Amino acid sequence: MWFDCLKKHRSTAILTPPRGLGRENITTQSSICTGETLIGFLDAKTGRLLQAVVVQNETDIAAFYRAYGYEPPCRN
Repeated sequence: MWFDCLKKHRSTAILTPPRGLGRENITTQSSICTGETLIGFLDAKTGRLLQAVVVQNETDIAAFYRAYGYEPPCRN
């Protein structure tokens, strides 16, 4: 059926975001000391970065977005 066609074109998420958080909650944080950059979901209530992953470049950031089924932001 044509439903199968729609399923093939959708971006399939491998991971699920924390409850109550979505694409708009994804942020990066960098360490002042080491320069290490983390990406994850920022919980506004606690100020904690949830499901954080170390990233080294724009490709890693795009991979994080795609793992959750989101389209990565455009970088100019």
